[in-house]
Amino acid sequence: QVQLVESGGGLVQAGGSLRLSCAASGGTFSTYVMAWFRQAPGKEREFVGFIRWSGGSTYYRDSVKGRFTISRDNAKNTVHLQMSSLKPEETAVYYCATGPRGGVVVDAYDYWGQGTQVTVSS
Repeated sequence: QVQLVESGGGLVQAGGSLRLSCAASGGTFSTYVMAWFRQAPGKEREFVGFIRWSGGSTYYRDSVKGRFTISRDNAKNTVHLQMSSLKPEETAVYYCATGPRGGVVVDAYDYWGQGTQVTVSS
């Protein structure tokens, strides 16, 4: 059974950095896509970026390009989301998700982690 466990959330000041991790287990991920989404209170869950396990290509939403970087450690089945120059409006629960299709919408992913809270203070 596929399991995703996020870690690394916390409180950071505006302009600061934070690195989230997502450990995947229970499956074979070599052809999967690993994505990050976030959901602020009262808002819909939104796409942040994804990385393909095979090849490592990445794609990001426009608002995080140049500030967020997704990387993977295939040996540990772990994906990282390095976030810098964080803004208060990026306060949200951050989720990792995976599946064979990939994409920028929630329905493109079959498995989800429990989420980790990121709070950016002004």
